[in-house]
Amino acid sequence: MKLFPHVGHGTLPFAARMKRAFTLVEVIVTMALFSLVLGGLVYGNVFGLKMCEITRAKLLRSADARAAIGQLADEIRCAKTAWIGEVDGSGVFQTGVDGDPQVGNAIMICPTTNTMEFIVYFKNSDSTFRRYTSLSQTPVVLASMVTNSMIFSAEDYQGIVLTNRQNNRVIHVTLEFFQARGFVPDAEYFRLETAVTRRAID
Repeated sequence: MKLFPHVGHGTLPFAARMKRAFTLVEVIVTMALFSLVLGGLVYGNVFGLKMCEITRAKLLRSADARAAIGQLADEIRCAKTAWIGEVDGSGVFQTGVDGDPQVGNAIMICPTTNTMEFIVYFKNSDSTFRRYTSLSQTPVVLASMVTNSMIFSAEDYQGIVLTNRQNNRVIHVTLEFFQARGFVPDAEYFRLETAVTRRAID
């Protein structure tokens, strides 16, 4: 009978060690680490999608509002006259009177001396910012989720709200927005603000 010396695990050749299987503890630890890495990748991907949705909605809303304010500012600069007032539930513009603060949810712009030709911007009761003209009485929605009620004010050069219709007044426009963030429960608030005056002062 031929005897072979006992060889410990530490002295096994490399090829023999490669044939050995994982123990149960090694498999469990490997699966736990793999699950953590996979969970981190999935969470990172979902978080990225949430951020993309939040940013996309905010940029779209901001772009719409900026375009509306840009058009409004251009029309005020070129206007012959501009009145600040209110639009009632039926969509009729009503101007304020001298002595009252010149603030309101609407503005009427007349590009010429003909007051029958006008453009009206206003906040509707459904929190949308709209525009209609004397040629087309159907209001067009320019922005939604507007939260402030008084969008327009007439101010002097120091930013003080006027109580008369002086010719060189500054039209201050403020739009405040509120929007849900989609996947997350809280909400986003942002504000666009500008001040415009007419180029041609009579």
